[in-house]
Amino acid sequence: RNYKNCYIFVSKILRLLLCASTKTYINKGYRMNKLPERIRIKDIARLADVSVGTVDRVIHGRSGVSEASKKRVEEILKQLDYQPNMYASALASNKKYTFICLLPEHLEGEYWTAVETGIHEAIATYSDFNTSVKINYYDPYDYHSFVNASEAILALQPDGVMVAPTAPQYTKGFTDQLQALDIPYIYIDSNKEVPPLAFFGQNSRQSGYFAARMMMLLAREEKEIVIFRKIHEGIVGSNQQENREIGFRQYMKEHHPSCTILELDLHAERNDEDNEMLDEFFRTYPMVKNGITFNSKAYIVGEYLQSRGKKDFNLIGYDLLERNVTCLKEGSISFLIAQQPELQGLNGIKALCDHLIFKKDVTCINYMPIDLLTVETIDYYHSK
Repeated sequence: RNYKNCYIFVSKILRLLLCASTKTYINKGYRMNKLPERIRIKDIARLADVSVGTVDRVIHGRSGVSEASKKRVEEILKQLDYQPNMYASALASNKKYTFICLLPEHLEGEYWTAVETGIHEAIATYSDFNTSVKINYYDPYDYHSFVNASEAILALQPDGVMVAPTAPQYTKGFTDQLQALDIPYIYIDSNKEVPPLAFFGQNSRQSGYFAARMMMLLAREEKEIVIFRKIHEGIVGSNQQENREIGFRQYMKEHHPSCTILELDLHAERNDEDNEMLDEFFRTYPMVKNGITFNSKAYIVGEYLQSRGKKDFNLIGYDLLERNVTCLKEGSISFLIAQQPELQGLNGIKALCDHLIFKKDVTCINYMPIDLLTVETIDYYHSK
């Protein structure tokens, strides 16, 4: 009898050791067999004493599971550190995902064209998962245009949205309704107070702060510099531009408080008047030799400087539009600051796919680099 009790005791110890080393689950005294190295849904169902369908619903966050069953399944998933093969699961589900992007209206070859390139590249990458994208547009100088475009998107109830936001009071109305409908959304270009699923863009204030530092390396002891804007009835048309100017002025206040910052507001929708306005400005301020524009159309000023033979003016601009790059190479733009718009479009769609299809955690704030480019470095940057 003593031998028998000893045998039973040793057997229990061996079973406990086996449990600790082979992912064996013991629940309320009921011992399960050793699990295979590759955990399957049916293994989890057996351990939890539920159906395979119940486990599948818990893993994918679907309804129709009692709290008791859900708790048992989740406990086993946690103990086994179970990681479902979301790639295979997504392929098998055959679900279709429709995304809508809301971007400012633009001409072919302008800044947002590069963002669209990234969007289409992402959709091509995830084409196996039945993803599609529709791009809608709004007039960046008309807040009502944004409201109308956003209402049209809400009526369609897509699976996810990527948006270049406008003024906060109009953007928030849109995102509040997206949240109410449980539609995830991505910000690109600029961020807002209400946190999205993710944001991709520059730290615009830091970018403007950096631009001011570079400007003053060129201006040195000059007492006047100029900010060129494209503006329509008081609307700049981009949150990024406004925030860059805030950062720019912060640096100037901290390091060059005696330098006067002049302003020239060019008409956003009357390009034929630009040269006349620039002529008038330089007649009034003939000694100004340094300027910056925070939008992507630096070529407007750069081409003007070329046409007037003004080779002693230092201009800083943003973004790698073809005409900007030409001005950089021909010397009418001194520096360009780039922010990889293709990558913003690509990563924005990728974040929606990761979140919706693969159930991955997504990093909320994703700042793009602040790349300073000159005539000596632009070709190498283009070749990346």
